Amino acid sequence: MKKACLIAAVLSGLSGCSKQTTEAHTAPPSAAASIERSTPGIVRIDPNSPKFKLIQLETVGEAEVPLNEVVSPGKVEADQNRVSQVVLPVAGRIVTVEARIGDYVRQGQPLFSVESPDVESAVANYLQAQASVAQSRAALSKAQADYDRSKDLFEHNAIAKKEVLSAESQFKQTEAQLDQTLAIVQQSKRRLELLGVKPGEFNQKVIVRASISGKVMEMSVVPGEFRNDLSVPLMKIADLSTVWVTADVPETQIRMIDKGELVDLELAAYPGERFRGRVKQIADTVDPQSRTVKVRAEMPNPNGKLKPEMFGQIREVQSLHKSVVIPSSSAVLDDANSYVWKQLEPGVFQRTSVELTPVDGKLYAVKKGLLPGDRIVTDGAMLLKGMER
Repeated sequence: MKKACLIAAVLSGLSGCSKQTTEAHTAPPSAAASIERSTPGIVRIDPNSPKFKLIQLETVGEAEVPLNEVVSPGKVEADQNRVSQVVLPVAGRIVTVEARIGDYVRQGQPLFSVESPDVESAVANYLQAQASVAQSRAALSKAQADYDRSKDLFEHNAIAKKEVLSAESQFKQTEAQLDQTLAIVQQSKRRLELLGVKPGEFNQKVIVRASISGKVMEMSVVPGEFRNDLSVPLMKIADLSTVWVTADVPETQIRMIDKGELVDLELAAYPGERFRGRVKQIADTVDPQSRTVKVRAEMPNPNGKLKPEMFGQIREVQSLHKSVVIPSSSAVLDDANSYVWKQLEPGVFQRTSVELTPVDGKLYAVKKGLLPGDRIVTDGAMLLKGMER
């Protein structure tokens, strides 16, 4: 009997040990075991895990993005219709220079003054022309009197008709000479007006003024110089309130651009900032070397931020359509395809293949793979990639 009880006790103990061992093997995992690798393309992270706090999410939305977008390198240029080349009106000595490179000048503002012998000659010619007018008028008055007298004598049969005709011819010649001298006076006066000097005064200086408002871009004149070449510009003034942006568009894409369409300009000098203008000119020929067509857009520049020779790229933005967009930080670009991590539920992320089109440096347009309202990972995609089975 004692032996039977001892065996029963031993069997009972072994049964208890076996039960404890089974329970130890079938116990549920602790919260620390936060990653489940059983399903390919799915990563699970316990929402209470510190790693989950490294994940940032964003809801997918829609935006108007360009359709068949054309992107080409662009360069800012001064509008040649708003550039003034300042030249000398007369040969002479530069007396004063009132402007410097970089100065903003207004239309009519003095730029420099010139002392020239041509001005003295122009004043003298005007005075001589006025004297000729006085002489011509006196001669005309005498010719008029002679003609009237000869007609009276002829009516009384005192002279022959040929003398009347001679007096009439002299009168008409004198009258034509007066008209000619009056024209010379007007021409001489207009010459003085163009030079900006007063008639009848000597020792005057010619003041060269700005023909447009803008900035002095170039300058090659100093006081004391004597200049006699009237074709060489001394200053270059550019109105930069509106500028040109020129781009070389591949001939395979030129069909997508029309005159008057909107374009955006992105410059390296202003990352993330866009400037908008309109296409004004499209070249009629294709460059045989680069196989591109030159396109010129006009852009307002009220703040002067667009400076000639700045480089960037233009984007044709006229054709827009609504599309799902995602931040560029959310996309993982593999050699085979692109994908994002979409949250199925808190702590559960699915690798989702997508078809992307770049919109700019910050956004992608999604052609396929996501819908508005989906929650995707924008920061932490590489962490999930490392956890993926």
